[in-house]
Amino acid sequence: MTVTRLDQGQRHRPRMAFLKKIEALMMEMQNPDTGIKTKMQRVMVTNIPHAVAGNDILQWILQRLQVTQEEALHLGDLFVKYGYIYPLQEPKNLTLKTDGSLYRFQTPYFWPAQKWPADDTDYAIYLAKKNIKRKGVLEEYEKEHYNMLNQKINYKWDFVIMQAKEQYKAGKERKKEDRYALDCQERAYWLVNRTPPGMLDVLEYGLDRVTDPNENKKKTLDVYRREIMYYQQAIMKTRVKSSVSLGGLVKYSEQFLSNDPILSGCLPSNPWITDDPEFWDLNAKLVEIPTRMRVERWAFNFSELIRDPKGRQNFQLFLKKEFSGENLGFWEACEDLKYGDQSKVKEKAEEIYKLFLAPGARRWINIDGTTMGITVKGLKHPHRYVLDAAQTHIYMLMKKDSYGRYLKSPIYKEMLAKAVVPQQTVKKSSPFLFGRRTLPSSPSPIILRQREEEAKAREAATTVDITQPHHRASWSPHLAVYTSTSTPPCPASQPHSPQALPRSTTGPGPFPSGPGRPRAAAMSLGRWLRRGRWSSPAFTAVSPEGSAVSHGKVQPLGGRERRLRRDSRAVSRACFYSMNSVQAMC
Repeated sequence: MTVTRLDQGQRHRPRMAFLKKIEALMMEMQNPDTGIKTKMQRVMVTNIPHAVAGNDILQWILQRLQVTQEEALHLGDLFVKYGYIYPLQEPKNLTLKTDGSLYRFQTPYFWPAQKWPADDTDYAIYLAKKNIKRKGVLEEYEKEHYNMLNQKINYKWDFVIMQAKEQYKAGKERKKEDRYALDCQERAYWLVNRTPPGMLDVLEYGLDRVTDPNENKKKTLDVYRREIMYYQQAIMKTRVKSSVSLGGLVKYSEQFLSNDPILSGCLPSNPWITDDPEFWDLNAKLVEIPTRMRVERWAFNFSELIRDPKGRQNFQLFLKKEFSGENLGFWEACEDLKYGDQSKVKEKAEEIYKLFLAPGARRWINIDGTTMGITVKGLKHPHRYVLDAAQTHIYMLMKKDSYGRYLKSPIYKEMLAKAVVPQQTVKKSSPFLFGRRTLPSSPSPIILRQREEEAKAREAATTVDITQPHHRASWSPHLAVYTSTSTPPCPASQPHSPQALPRSTTGPGPFPSGPGRPRAAAMSLGRWLRRGRWSSPAFTAVSPEGSAVSHGKVQPLGGRERRLRRDSRAVSRACFYSMNSVQAMC
């Protein structure tokens, strides 16, 4: 257990320790012996005294603190952002540049730790003086602030204008370099304390609270007495051995393992993976018949039962039979008061008192006198947690008395018997990466184009003139054997009988080897050609069915086609001889 301190404040922490450390470093930087050497620097046409370069500041931090360059640069940025160093060349850019950019040390009077209040009157004087100097040319946010302050402190606006004119006249009497340095100094101060839109407000600490822990309080005897009492109470708190606590954790994990949707899965399926809403339907808050796993979970402890709306509904039926249903009704009313609308807290607290706690109440609950006294006293100034004592008393009464009898009652056993046991289902995969199956990638446009062409070819194959007869005995060339558009050669030396041709029994080739295989291959080729592949331009000259056209469909026979048909048997025989010759060569 962690013992917290009594003086732990609830007010803002203005980071005094952090600012004090920065101020100590700033004092070392300005030390004539060990600090950064300042000198006269020229900015535009003005010589500025006591100026330093950004690179010199970075090198001094590196040597003094022995840190990395990134850490030194970050610390230098903090010096500028908090207003301890202000830039001369780019007054609006509150960052430390590691080059020859010029900076000056801010006057200690303007350091944040001095707690000098940047009130509206000083800011209005600064804006009015700037408005006079630039003849009405201000930044957009400065114009908004100027108009807002004019309305806010209009009762002393004459004083603001008078002070602005006097300061402007006093500034004109200074030297040019001093006037320029003071303008940069004042601008840097207001950039830190009145941050423009879009810039980080480093002094922002939130709302003021009750106490300030940085305040130096003188401890009295009463303070020490309260501290002793606090620490004694902390020591007297019960402790548990680590072995006992770990054993309880293991027991809890084993008990809830089957109900863990990540470790054991959920039935019928995980809706985040399968897009199946059946899991939500079966586990709705007030579903008619809950799942068996849900009902079994009510027996783990009383908290599981009372947190489940369906469990409370079933438990209420049991309490009504025992004539103690007002206990659960009071507990639910207290929950509604605790988490309801703030504007109705008082009204709800009065209704609960009249319904459950008042003498002769319609649903009067039985609580002890001490708890009743605390509750009635708190109802004089009602708030969300005014009924916590009575609610805790009723909760423990139901847990120790009614809960055990409920688990043995027929109401719970009947609900457990008719509970649903969903079967595991597999639905479509979710588009999420977690737990989805690997899906095939989309086909490329080239493959889609090839599929379209194949589909067109199949459509062309089905469009055949059924009035023309087909010759099953005609032999046709295969693409792998003959692809010329001219008339294939028909050598006279080749015998006309397929059995007289030599065949190769070994070696690879476009057709399978072995007895009877060439004829089978030729039959396959003929079958392939009869299905409409004559539309290819490679077979235009030898096609017995028709000529190839642009759309790939077979046309009816004309005069030229009839002449070709007479020679179809001779052409087929020549192609068959060519196939057997190629197979023999292979």
